[in-house]
Amino acid sequence: MLPRKEVFPNVIEINHQAGQILGCNVYLVFDADAWILIDIGYEDTVDEIVELIRELDFPLSQCQTLIATHADVDHVQGLSKAKQLIRSSVTAHRLAAKPLEKGDRLLTFAEIQAQGIDLTMPPVKVEHLVDDGDVITVGNLQLEVWLTPGHTDSQLAFRMGDLLFSGDNIYRDGCVGAIDAHHGSNLPQFLDSLRRIRESDVKWLLPSHGPIFRKDDRLLERTIQRLEGYLHMADFGTCAVDWPLMDEWEKELADGKMPGE
Repeated sequence: MLPRKEVFPNVIEINHQAGQILGCNVYLVFDADAWILIDIGYEDTVDEIVELIRELDFPLSQCQTLIATHADVDHVQGLSKAKQLIRSSVTAHRLAAKPLEKGDRLLTFAEIQAQGIDLTMPPVKVEHLVDDGDVITVGNLQLEVWLTPGHTDSQLAFRMGDLLFSGDNIYRDGCVGAIDAHHGSNLPQFLDSLRRIRESDVKWLLPSHGPIFRKDDRLLERTIQRLEGYLHMADFGTCAVDWPLMDEWEKELADGKMPGE
């Protein structure tokens, strides 16, 4: 049996446990023999992750469910394989369930032709749908489900006491999950989600990528201010709500203003 490296009581992060980056952050939350996984990552690391779980002496039969924080390929490509190996159920938001069950390569970012990205996305049945305010029980532990859309429409976070498994909402450097119209990103919703995190009394953020970090309201405020600017920038295409330059140009045309005047 391997010694368990708990990042917090009852929480193991698989990259920390392995001592190397295997992909997105994969959280194993447990109480006694009962356990869940939050995300799984790419298919090619599933065997290694499952073997590591065995070596940590977690009975595979006691996995309560495999949770998808959202339906991006880097979080869920391995779900079908993990489900077969562990023989557990899958839990996700209803808006993630459809692309997961279809194996939709476009919505999951498994296929991006312009960048030469061409990955398989094995379909997987989602048995349990959760929404904001629901509670996931693991032994005597309870995880409150937060719907935090913005990065995607199905992005979930999970509060457990002072901890928030915060998905792709924000990382330690103030970056956020990719903002892309084809992805279903929504900037006003993203801002609402970040404000919800900022205004909460959680103490630690456990993101889906990169290091765990203390919640820093100043960091969150800087990120919120940056994204508020994105609302009015052509850089973000249809994710922006307007482009003030076009209003300025319309007025200049109406006033007969010529270039350089």
